[in-house]
Amino acid sequence: MADRTPRRFLPSDPRVEEPYRLTPQLALRVAVLGALTLAVFAVLFLRLWALQVLSGEKYAAAANDNRVRTLRLDAPRGTIVDRHGKPLVVNVPGTRLELWPADLPKSWPEQRTELRKLSKIVDVPVKEILRRMKAHEGDPLTPVVVQYGIHSDQYQYIRERKTEFPGVQLTDSFLRKYPYRSLAAQVLGHVGEISEPELKERRRLGYQLGDIVGLSGVEGVYDRYLRGRDGSAQLTVDSRGRPKSAVRPVSYFRRGNTVRLTLDIDLQRAAERALTYGIDLAHKDGKWAANGGAIVALDPRDGAVLAMASNPTFQPSIYVGRPDPDKLKPLIDQKTAEKDNYPGLNRAIAAVYPPGSTWKPVTALAAMQEHVLSPYESILCSPDFLVGDIKGKQQLFKNWTPDISQYMELTTALAISCDTYFYRVGLRFYELPANRGHALQLWSSRFGFGRPTGIDVGSESELGGLLPTPEWRQKTFKTEIDRTWKPGYSVQLAIGQGDLLVTPLQMARFYALIANGGKLVTPHLGEWVEQPTNDPRNPRVLRRFGAQPPRPSGVDPAALRFVQAGLFAATHSSIGTSSGVFGSFPVPIAGKTGTAEKIVNMPGYPVGHFEDQSWWCGYGPNDNPTIVVCALIENGGHGGTAAAPAALKVFEEYFGKTGTIVQKASD
Repeated sequence: MADRTPRRFLPSDPRVEEPYRLTPQLALRVAVLGALTLAVFAVLFLRLWALQVLSGEKYAAAANDNRVRTLRLDAPRGTIVDRHGKPLVVNVPGTRLELWPADLPKSWPEQRTELRKLSKIVDVPVKEILRRMKAHEGDPLTPVVVQYGIHSDQYQYIRERKTEFPGVQLTDSFLRKYPYRSLAAQVLGHVGEISEPELKERRRLGYQLGDIVGLSGVEGVYDRYLRGRDGSAQLTVDSRGRPKSAVRPVSYFRRGNTVRLTLDIDLQRAAERALTYGIDLAHKDGKWAANGGAIVALDPRDGAVLAMASNPTFQPSIYVGRPDPDKLKPLIDQKTAEKDNYPGLNRAIAAVYPPGSTWKPVTALAAMQEHVLSPYESILCSPDFLVGDIKGKQQLFKNWTPDISQYMELTTALAISCDTYFYRVGLRFYELPANRGHALQLWSSRFGFGRPTGIDVGSESELGGLLPTPEWRQKTFKTEIDRTWKPGYSVQLAIGQGDLLVTPLQMARFYALIANGGKLVTPHLGEWVEQPTNDPRNPRVLRRFGAQPPRPSGVDPAALRFVQAGLFAATHSSIGTSSGVFGSFPVPIAGKTGTAEKIVNMPGYPVGHFEDQSWWCGYGPNDNPTIVVCALIENGGHGGTAAAPAALKVFEEYFGKTGTIVQKASD
């Protein structure tokens, strides 16, 4: 029979008789351990009782007084200066009103009452404050910016009634200031609070809610250099957000770098005044619809933009601090902008126009390159020109003046700006064999038309204007008759009319090509980034943007010389269309007028009404050009009447000399 006696894990102790298993020594140890445990629990109980009952109020107050808050120390944005170091955009001290949602009253009625009071003081709707608070829900450590640049009376009112506004904090900041007011407004751009979509894209670069960033123009393109690095500080506050200590800096801010532009602010001022002058001349000539324009001045050697003016314009300071919605309407509201003729539009790079006769040098160069024209060949300049279309119908094209009927060479045709001369050249392009392609458009494209110029600043016309081709007509129009490229289209293109559209900057770039011997420059406004120093005459350059190397266009230098001669004759020959404006100017200027018809819908006129766009483009000095000027006066009439005198004002400022207009010019 099996042994059923249970086995013990440990062997029996011979010193202990069953069933006793606890020795006296072990019992003593258990008693000591229990006593110690009771003693520890007693000490802990007494300490907790002392903390909560005897000193509870004391330590609760201490906890409430030791809330450490991290504050952001705004870094001033970098200064924007012109090519001579003159400040175009600077900083001035300001005050920012912030809201810490955690410090607001806990009940909604009390919170709503405070927000309503705050709204009346800073003129920000409660809905807008709540919207900003909602955007910060996921970031409780960053305050909500309610208003930038509050007025001194608002500052004093809130500061004197601090207890009525728990959660409200007044913080030092910086605001942008424009010493030259509206000058170069579209070029310089403006700043504003970063939007939520932009924040998603830039958060990895260190941007955060409430940051002020560049939104357009130079401010936007070069924001990464202008934007400094914020510092931080700590402040101890009580449970109601009231300061209980002095602000302790943790890290100091680093101010943004200075961006130097190629602009000459004195030339910019002259260009903007010249636009007003040209518009006034157009009005005196009966062109009351003249209401805007653009002037571009380039260095033809490297494409540096010396001036870029657009009219009408605006005061960029309206974006600073507390923007007035009524003042912003012409810039952000479509109907108001249209009524005010789009003051925010940079017409130099974002508006397109038919170039008229300023385009004739393009046709001349392309014709000589394709050997459809000899510069010595005499072609009839007649009062009108009949062209038969593909169905045998005749279309009549007229010269700008009916008083000329003679044969002439290219130089004379450019000087006198004969339309019918170039109509005949345009027809020759149309009659080229199909295997020659679209020769005029091909060379126009090589001269920079039909695509953006690549300028570094501004919202350039996305498609770079319009260079019409047979393929474009096929894609654009539906009916067969409209989709067919007719002889008249080539004839109109030859004098810069029809569907052709260009920007003033594109035209300035092309005339720079004529001036520099056939090289296509890339316009640019950024010169370099420099570190702020105490001596602005000796800047420490951190990065040079520099000019892109000019690209050879492949045009024959001999062909260029004939065009250059024609442009000089246009300003100095007795038959030149702008000789009355530039003939007596002390510096020899070469250039071309242009009068381009454009459909302009105006009150009281039928749909499809045409107005003349006034153009002049040229350069100087003639023998060694250092500046190109292209001027456009919208609805200004003949190029020699409004645009040429406006361009003269820019040359006067650049060369420091005065000219005299002896007679009205034409075309």
